[in-house]
Amino acid sequence: MLDSTVPALVLRLDDNIFHHGTLGAIRSLGRAGVEVHGLIEGRHAPVSRSKYLAHMYTWPKGRGFVETLTAVAESIGRRAVLITMDDAGAIAVAEHAAELRPFFLLPDQAPGLPRALADKAGLADVCASLGIAQPETRVVATEQEVGSAVAALGLPLVAKWAQPWLLPQGAGLRNTSVIHSLEQAVSLLGRGGDSDLLLQRFVQGGEKSDWFFHGYYDQDSTCLFGGTGRKERAYPPGAGLTTYGCSVPNPAIEKAANTMAAALGYRGILDLDFRYDAARDAYCLLDFNPRLGAQFRLFSDHRGLDLVRTMHLHLSGRWKTAARPVYGRTFLVENYDIFPAFRMGRERTCAGWLRAMRQADELAWLSADDYWPFVAMTGQTIKRGFTRLKSRRK
Repeated sequence: MLDSTVPALVLRLDDNIFHHGTLGAIRSLGRAGVEVHGLIEGRHAPVSRSKYLAHMYTWPKGRGFVETLTAVAESIGRRAVLITMDDAGAIAVAEHAAELRPFFLLPDQAPGLPRALADKAGLADVCASLGIAQPETRVVATEQEVGSAVAALGLPLVAKWAQPWLLPQGAGLRNTSVIHSLEQAVSLLGRGGDSDLLLQRFVQGGEKSDWFFHGYYDQDSTCLFGGTGRKERAYPPGAGLTTYGCSVPNPAIEKAANTMAAALGYRGILDLDFRYDAARDAYCLLDFNPRLGAQFRLFSDHRGLDLVRTMHLHLSGRWKTAARPVYGRTFLVENYDIFPAFRMGRERTCAGWLRAMRQADELAWLSADDYWPFVAMTGQTIKRGFTRLKSRRK
């Protein structure tokens, strides 16, 4: 049973109104009786329509990170569990933890660790030092370096921005993309602002090769609750977010995640992405996200325990014993899954996709007890579609 006297603040710095993980965190804690506050974009964000959101705050212009959070904490009136939904937020909270701790309940994370792990160039060094399998990665800054990387890694390859939170707003750049030509890779040079550009060997993974692990670690870097899942569909295909996933046990990935967390002294929530490399017979770590993953609701036990509830129980002093998720659950993201689903076999019809929606154990947006976020999301999706059509006609 969660302590309803301890509120929670869901924090996101990234301007992404379609971030379904934020809604999942609000609903999970709200349904458990926790007073949930959100520091998000504004009323145009569909998550603001959730009946489980007690109060919404927006980022004021010209006010610093700590100053803003302190003002929000004073408004809440009690120490709240602080849950970060993006890498930038996780980095900032860890680096300012000493100033924030009087106002919020936080994992005792090493201040510089989230930045070192979220930075994809730094992650390559961490993997090399720990013996964690990862595709060969190169930082490139010139056409000559791009040419050398393409020659060494081959095509296709994966282009990543090492610090995606530093990308210029409105640039239209994806954090990760599959590159099929030298010209494509060269065209990315200089477009990432202060973020480095990485080129990474493309792991030829077939169906059922993309995996992830979500977990929460205590002060001893022991996993209190976590699980492995498989990415069945993604958008964009091959290098995008999970649109349809299934929780499936994978001891090899779970062991790798726990070994890495222990070696790093990691505390709090993490979200890891893996791809199975048949040529090496190994699961390669693709990304380390030091925060809550958007599809975290895929992992739940028979009591409804999930990662945000685990975090709340632990930080409020109510955690009792380690728990395991119920495997075999499925999770579908309605507004993104429609695109890859129509490209795949029997799901190519509208009826097939609707059948997948009905059969999913949990949907990202649609919920009988909290339907307004789905309505708002649908409206915003249609609005964005018309805006893009107009821009193409000009």
